[in-house]
Amino acid sequence: MEPSLGPSLFAKWISIAGLLASTSVCATGAEARCVAPCQPQFVGEVSAADPLDYDETPSDEFVVGSDELRTDPESRGQSAEQIRADAAGVLLLSSLRAGGESSFESASGKRCVCPGEDASWDGQEKLPRLLATQAGEGGDGASTGSRRRRRRRGAPAAAQSGGDAWTEFQWSTEDPSLPEHGEFQLVGSTFPLTGDSAHNQAMVHWSGQNSSVILMLTKYFDFSTGRVTESSLWRSTDYGTTYEKLNEKVGLKTILSYLYVSPNNKRKIMLLTDPEVESSLLISLDEGASYRKHSLGFHILSLLFHPEQEDWILAYSHEQKLYVSVEFGRRWQLVHDAVVPNRFYWSRLGLDKEQGVIHLEISVSDARSQYITCKLQNCSDANKGKPFPGFIVPDSLVVQDQYVFIQVLMGGQSVHYVSYKRNPFYPMKLPKYTLPKDLQIISTDDNQVVAAIQDWHQNDSYNLYMSESGGLFFTLVLENVVSSGGPEGNIMIDLYEVAGFKGLFLSNKVVENQVRTYITYNKGRDWRLLRAPETDLRGNKVYCEQLYCSLHLHLHVSENPYTSGNIVSKDSAPGIIIASGVIGPELTSNNVSVFITSDAGNTWREVFEEEYSVLFLNQGGALVAIRHTPLPIRHVWLSFDEGKYWEQYSFTSSPLYVDGVLGEPGEDTLIMTIFGHFSHRSEWQLVKIDFRAFFARRCGPDDYQTWQLENEGEVCIMGVKRTFQKLKANAQCIKTREQQISQKSHPCPCTEADFECDYGFERQGDGSCAPAFWFVPAAAASRDCVAGDTFLNTTGYRRALSNNCTAETPSRYGARRQRCPSRAPRGLQLLTREGTLVATLERNVTFLVFLEEGVGSTTSITVDFGDGTAVSYANISSIEDGIKHVYGKVGIYQVSATARNSLGSDVVTLYLHVSCLLEQVQLLAPSVVVRNKAVNLSIVLHPSSVGTVTYYWWFDNKTEPAVTLKGGMTFTFDKEGLHTIIVQVGVGNTVYQDKRTVAVYDYFRSHTLAFSSNLDELNPGVAEWAEDVGRVVKRSVVEATGIGADQLLVTVLAGTPTAAEIFIVPEKTARDGAGHGQLAHLDQLLQVLLGALNQDLVQFSLRPGVRVTVYATRLSPAPLVDSSGSGGHNGAAIIMLVSVILVGLAVFVIYKFKRKIPGISTYTAEQPEKEQEVIPTVASLAGPGAEGEAATSLERVDVKMDARGRGYLPSHAGIKRADEAPRVF
Repeated sequence: MEPSLGPSLFAKWISIAGLLASTSVCATGAEARCVAPCQPQFVGEVSAADPLDYDETPSDEFVVGSDELRTDPESRGQSAEQIRADAAGVLLLSSLRAGGESSFESASGKRCVCPGEDASWDGQEKLPRLLATQAGEGGDGASTGSRRRRRRRGAPAAAQSGGDAWTEFQWSTEDPSLPEHGEFQLVGSTFPLTGDSAHNQAMVHWSGQNSSVILMLTKYFDFSTGRVTESSLWRSTDYGTTYEKLNEKVGLKTILSYLYVSPNNKRKIMLLTDPEVESSLLISLDEGASYRKHSLGFHILSLLFHPEQEDWILAYSHEQKLYVSVEFGRRWQLVHDAVVPNRFYWSRLGLDKEQGVIHLEISVSDARSQYITCKLQNCSDANKGKPFPGFIVPDSLVVQDQYVFIQVLMGGQSVHYVSYKRNPFYPMKLPKYTLPKDLQIISTDDNQVVAAIQDWHQNDSYNLYMSESGGLFFTLVLENVVSSGGPEGNIMIDLYEVAGFKGLFLSNKVVENQVRTYITYNKGRDWRLLRAPETDLRGNKVYCEQLYCSLHLHLHVSENPYTSGNIVSKDSAPGIIIASGVIGPELTSNNVSVFITSDAGNTWREVFEEEYSVLFLNQGGALVAIRHTPLPIRHVWLSFDEGKYWEQYSFTSSPLYVDGVLGEPGEDTLIMTIFGHFSHRSEWQLVKIDFRAFFARRCGPDDYQTWQLENEGEVCIMGVKRTFQKLKANAQCIKTREQQISQKSHPCPCTEADFECDYGFERQGDGSCAPAFWFVPAAAASRDCVAGDTFLNTTGYRRALSNNCTAETPSRYGARRQRCPSRAPRGLQLLTREGTLVATLERNVTFLVFLEEGVGSTTSITVDFGDGTAVSYANISSIEDGIKHVYGKVGIYQVSATARNSLGSDVVTLYLHVSCLLEQVQLLAPSVVVRNKAVNLSIVLHPSSVGTVTYYWWFDNKTEPAVTLKGGMTFTFDKEGLHTIIVQVGVGNTVYQDKRTVAVYDYFRSHTLAFSSNLDELNPGVAEWAEDVGRVVKRSVVEATGIGADQLLVTVLAGTPTAAEIFIVPEKTARDGAGHGQLAHLDQLLQVLLGALNQDLVQFSLRPGVRVTVYATRLSPAPLVDSSGSGGHNGAAIIMLVSVILVGLAVFVIYKFKRKIPGISTYTAEQPEKEQEVIPTVASLAGPGAEGEAATSLERVDVKMDARGRGYLPSHAGIKRADEAPRVF
């Protein structure tokens, strides 16, 4: 939810196309009306350009990316005073190109110059320059530069308009550098910034308000590296007549990047150094005369000044940490980390309990944030406040005036909540079937929220909604308002509030795929199209009849408050609106002209057909316009009668490429500075123009006339009649401060026009308000309405806020007082603070309960947690912070909440999944299996009971998993080779994974292995350790037996005592069939293996001094070998030999009775004689012990042996070997 509330007071790097389109009051023609005394007598020509410059620079268009320093202050929910600092904005400047100027001399000898045609120009675009301007509150300014190349036109036809006629003139050459005698010249001075010819950016601060100090920071920004490599600091103490270079005062090697000014004390200046070189700031307390450097331990990304305390500053770093200083940057203290960018706000006195409170949105995870408040210098957990107990949608906190806005995820949908005057949060009540894809807060002025909502069916437009004072109930104001993307990815809504009037807006709306401009005088209740001017610039009648033709305006406001945009108005000049636009059926970007109205939009005049920036002088008593052109110019235009007539004046003797214009701060602007350069290789030129000579006296009562605001003849607007005192035409006198806004208001009786439709009601064709089909008016009583009391029930109408009609309200429109209805609670909602349906064992779960309808103070609440415990509260207001509960067992719990009063109850239920944290997942699968035989797969969880678990099984490269709710499944592999099994286990919000590789063959042999006890002492129980030991065992077996490595697989089992399983698989060349010869060969290899194990031939070194012996889990009947070196057998050997004989006899007897004895695991394919049984692998013997570990040993394993396992160790030399080189598995 990103608000769009106004221009930024901070510097922003903006692309040339987007910026210049939003900082110009411009048009696309060639002529402007000259003053009446000028009559054409002779012809002038197009001014010459600098041809050498044109040929030496590339023609590439420069588009500069955003280097965001700070989000728009008002879009951040702050008042403008909170962050007015550094530059007022940044303008991207380019070389200029356009036509020249035509001139002729009147009979009286006075020179009259009109804007000329486009000159032919085949040069190339020059390197752009960048200018940032700053002024104090209310400053005026304008930037100039080419938005696009001007179209060429033929000579204009002669036009007759009374006595003011233009006849037969052509274009001839005028050298602007040689002004002719009698030309009007302005009083001014020019100062070059010597040595800064390479600098392409500048930031300017003009203190204003009786201060003559101007600060200017110029720098060279390398777009290829994104760094500032050079900078210069200049200071003027005489309104810009001269400047002093301060590089020595700040340090010759210091590179400055940004300039900030305290909004509460213009004498306090802060400069930031380039963090790539050094991280520090320079502070001045004497309006930039001297500086003191302070080192920083972090890099500042943006600053937020306190609205009242001049020394309190918040600084946001690149590491998403927020710092605070109460000493104007001399010392800093960390407030909090993980702060969401641009989501931190100062408290407001009168709304927040304490002045030194900061509102923050902190990031909890990628999908969750939290809204907290912190004390200024102590943001410990004990001092943190949680105005909303649950988690919120990231990047959704907006604290603006009396309102706080957040978004909460509920049921997969984002719900918008609002808090009014820091009271509890409630869901914003939009019309029932308004399903917003996006919501932008436009304004919170006058205790009312204006929001732009993109509904589910809209793509490039928004609907405007307006609330009552609490910001809770919204009604539709205007549909399908044009939207566009801003320079920083923000949303721009085509809605403009005219300065000086409450309720006067202009907006661009899409109607039948055409964009048209509408105006309202009563805050959106009624809208109408703009009437086109009656005549064009030449006095010709304009044939334009509504609804097929009207005036349409571009409503983009400049990102820089001190430069002119497509539209501009001032509080000090009520009724005057200047904007660029077109006449026709829809708004286009072609043939744009500049229009002006003096009566607040009732009638309009065309004043320019060329691109111009217009500034207000002397509180709107005069207007100054400067032409947008890429060619050098030396003239500006002045009007003293609200733009009806214009006079041209030269401001420099040599033509200047104009990069930007800055007016003196304050409403009574009389001094202006033009920034430019004489050539594209020259340094900055600062031209100061002093207009005070035009205003030689103070205005008196005879200089004013009365003007009344009206709307097509209707004088009662927003419930009052308003009259203003405006200067008479050509009254060239200075307006005093007390004369800034001189108006009188008279209340009007309330009529139907003063009322808008209330929430749940829609305006009908006859203008009346009727309930929407989904709305039940009887349920509209306030949630705080107690049975027995009374309340004002809506009749479908509500008086618009800021409407001041005072006469008796007609009964049809006024709310009726009724007794509060006695009704049962309805609309009970129950959710967790996190907005999810999962919780963690033995941790707090916070439940939130909301009641949409019903009296909270008389409605009791009972919450049953589903585990045998429940709590009750006398009223819902006592549980605004939520209800906490801890679950002691995992499971799925049915949690219910019941709201009850004397008339009934309402119940809501949710199912909560409580789980504990899963620590480990282990997939159990045999290492080798038989093809086309089902194999059991199982999963072991640690801990074993974690709650509701979902298992996802992937086999080989299949894209879709098999999903089960049990930790085991059966699978059959139909192809030989290596197969991969991946299993994922989902518990709550966590997912764990394990992976196994299974070898599949038609037949194989296997045997279990044991190790000497010294291996157990070094077994860490880590899977990687088992893999390493298995690899060493395999190598040792190959060395001891000579069996090929490609026929051996070793798997070390988990747990202790350490055990393993060894597999003998067919040779690669023998896998095409499973004949009797291949099986017999595997049996021979098995006997070789057992013989080597029984003779302790398989050994390996785990570390120096630690020798591990590998042996079979049961000694084979091979002859015992005395390893002691004596000639006889000792007693132990004799006892063991007897035991072996007895066991052999027992096995033989059992075998004769065809009894199946577990032992050597044998997997085989079908044989011609009979089908072999599939015997489980020895791995299944490793059952969990008391601690969940495998318990396999010689003593505890029930040894099994097949008949093929018997016999003595045959001669090794008699075994047939494979010719193929061994392959490692």
